[in-house]
Amino acid sequence: MTNAMRYKGYTARIDYDDEDAIFTGRLLGIRDGVGFHGETVEELRAAFREAVEDYIETCAKIGKSPQKPYSGRMMFRTSPEVHEQAARAAELAGKSLNQWAEEVLAEAARK
Repeated sequence: MTNAMRYKGYTARIDYDDEDAIFTGRLLGIRDGVGFHGETVEELRAAFREAVEDYIETCAKIGKSPQKPYSGRMMFRTSPEVHEQAARAAELAGKSLNQWAEEVLAEAARK
């Protein structure tokens, strides 16, 4: 079971607040803080969609582009040894390092 909801390219993490007996959610992957809540799954789903729509509308009203959750670009550092091993694995597979890394990350993310 995943604790996530998706709508219009946005993903929200879902948690349960036992003290208040509500489900809470927060949009992932953007710097703006967008949260919502509901007492039932149906209320939560409606509140999530409303939060996304409100975020998009508010951005339009203030002349700001809504932040997209993920650009498709990842930059991270690794040791030279891991870089060499990954590059070699990609080359042996007949792929670019980007193609190889995307496949490896996609497989790891599915687990």
